[in-house]
Amino acid sequence: MMALLPRITGSALQAILIALCAIDLPAQEQEAAADWKRALPGWAYEFPRDHFDHSDFKTEWWYFTGHLHEQGGEGRDFGFQVTFFRQGARAPGNRSKVSSRFVQDHFYFGHFAVSDLSAKQFYYTQEISRGAFDEAGAASDGGAGDRVVWLNDWNLTLNENDGFHTTAHNKEDGVILDMNVVPQKPLVFHGENGVSQKAAGAGNASHYYSCSRMRATGTMTIGEENISVAGEAWLDREWATNQLAADQVGWDWFSLQFKDGSELMIYQLRKNDGSADPVSSGTWIDPAGKSTHLSSDNFTLTPQKAGTWKSGNSGADYPLRWSIAVPSLGIDVMTSEVMQNQELYLPPLTYWEGAVKISGTHEGQGYMELTGYGGTISPLSGSR
Repeated sequence: MMALLPRITGSALQAILIALCAIDLPAQEQEAAADWKRALPGWAYEFPRDHFDHSDFKTEWWYFTGHLHEQGGEGRDFGFQVTFFRQGARAPGNRSKVSSRFVQDHFYFGHFAVSDLSAKQFYYTQEISRGAFDEAGAASDGGAGDRVVWLNDWNLTLNENDGFHTTAHNKEDGVILDMNVVPQKPLVFHGENGVSQKAAGAGNASHYYSCSRMRATGTMTIGEENISVAGEAWLDREWATNQLAADQVGWDWFSLQFKDGSELMIYQLRKNDGSADPVSSGTWIDPAGKSTHLSSDNFTLTPQKAGTWKSGNSGADYPLRWSIAVPSLGIDVMTSEVMQNQELYLPPLTYWEGAVKISGTHEGQGYMELTGYGGTISPLSGSR
């Protein structure tokens, strides 16, 4: 789950990124948002088509999170996030041919974060590109073989066994992840009738699917160390045009992998008055892969005051410990952070996303995303 520009965006960031990709773009073309396709009920998912880009929608993302363990050696533990974003600059009906490479139909950016849970170190970075010289881009099904999306030296390709291969680099800190992920369960489609609703009104939604349990293997490089790693990953895949409403200020999102082989994706969208928007929802996946849609009246998400952490960078107060209950499924768990500082501080962009552990009726591991605590989000933003 995430936002348009990207998952956690502010209007200042939106202005910066639009300016980067749309120099010389006529104003009337910049303003033609109505020409983008919207996420409406009835979408028929098809593969491998939907692994590739959906250029008629304003935004989309390929989002991997998970937990890795060192094979041999000291047995270190890691959390990771690798995300590729495509953001539309020119609507489909306004893509007239131009002579300048600097006028692009889309631009691309990515986030890469590694939590060295054993050393309590957090590394993160961001890449942004217009793709004017094909250094960044996203492929349509059949358009570029197995290559899905690329961003400078970051890459995502389809792999055998319906899996993916991804690489991401943090040049400043010398961190590289080179990883293969293979699904262990069927794909899961969130929401109802092909859409995951994020605000009231037709089209304020996304098309959203996940692979909730994937086997991950590869190499983690940190400085001079090349570490063989293996573990479990989670893929979130979304595309949309309009999602969030003006009265929504942020969201709290969880992807939880339980030891009994089941998973839970659940989120709440927070409104200006502090209440949870009724469109908040989730999905439970049983050990065999069968999914159950959860509406907001099926669950409760309650932050624990004792678990609040204040960021020294942004000054945001993040509720890092949560009680999550789904009475109909017998789920009553507590999530807690594996380490406190997993904040991506990229002014004007700020959000917390990191590894959590689970206790209670179900035990396991997961990832949590908290947005809107370090600043407001744009009414044009999307969400998970």
